[in-house]
Amino acid sequence: MITILCIDDEADIRSLIVEELQEAGFNTLEASNGREGLEVLIAKWPDIVICDITMPEMDGHSLIAEIQVNYPDLTNIPFIFLTALTDRQNKLDGLKAGAADYLTKPIDFDLLMAKVSGCVVRIENDRKTGRSF
Repeated sequence: MITILCIDDEADIRSLIVEELQEAGFNTLEASNGREGLEVLIAKWPDIVICDITMPEMDGHSLIAEIQVNYPDLTNIPFIFLTALTDRQNKLDGLKAGAADYLTKPIDFDLLMAKVSGCVVRIENDRKTGRSF
């Protein structure tokens, strides 16, 4: 079963995302900032990460940079940035940083689930063929 880590400092938003994912049949993990998210990533190795960018302690960009520099084995986990930063440059920066996708708040749950489903298809195909994402 696919496990998705949701990292967001806003508890009510994180709770809504987790509820939606669980209703769709996914296992979920939660973290309230990038530092906690990194700890969960290292310990649990989720299949997908949905991550806010603007958070205390460690933001989403710092988290993805930390993974790329110090935890290369985790770089195959697809990141979907979900953020209130809606301008084009922030989207480009997020994608250039290594995010698989970038969605903006307010949350369009249909679009979020479509992005997650796309990641799941690639993960399952890679598992069948023995490739990494």
